[in-house]
Amino acid sequence: MKVIIPLLALLLTFRVFGQPSPGHDADIVAETPLHCLNEAEKELASAINAYRSVNKLAPVPLSVSLSQVARLHVIDLAENYQIGGKCNMHSWSSDPRWSSCCYTDDHRKASCMWDKPRELTSYTGDGYEIAFYSNHDYTSDRDFALDALEGWKSSRGHHDLIINRGKWTTANWKAMGVGVFDGYAVIWFGELPDRAGSPEGCTDK
Repeated sequence: MKVIIPLLALLLTFRVFGQPSPGHDADIVAETPLHCLNEAEKELASAINAYRSVNKLAPVPLSVSLSQVARLHVIDLAENYQIGGKCNMHSWSSDPRWSSCCYTDDHRKASCMWDKPRELTSYTGDGYEIAFYSNHDYTSDRDFALDALEGWKSSRGHHDLIINRGKWTTANWKAMGVGVFDGYAVIWFGELPDRAGSPEGCTDK
């Protein structure tokens, strides 16, 4: 059975064995410099900005810092997240590299998400994350990216964030981070430019 879980924090203030999931090779993901994107991450970033273009919106610049946060989070989710538990995919496990939290649907731990870019990188703005999981065996990284985008488009909250509608109308996204690993995908958005620059143009290992 195909399992798909899109997830979004809407605030302003089972693995199936077969073909490997996008970003499945843990050694490659771990060894890829955090200022570079793997192929699945590149496809997802491209799909997001192409969809914004269709909606007459400017592309969101890719961010080294937010992509670092995204990469760390998808690896943490793949290794530690329990599907179906009380903690949703904005949660972080216990690890000395970051503050842990069990993020629940009442958003009581929202600061755990907002603060992660400042906690883990030199980025000084808040971070806003959307998350996706699927155990489907995709034939390509592009197919995974398009499925993740379709999942987010089917949810009003995700859709509004991506194309700046609803409560996100006044948000002016100046930075975007992308992480994909083992069926998990997250996108981080920020309203401040990233002084650390963009991972565009990197060559994967």
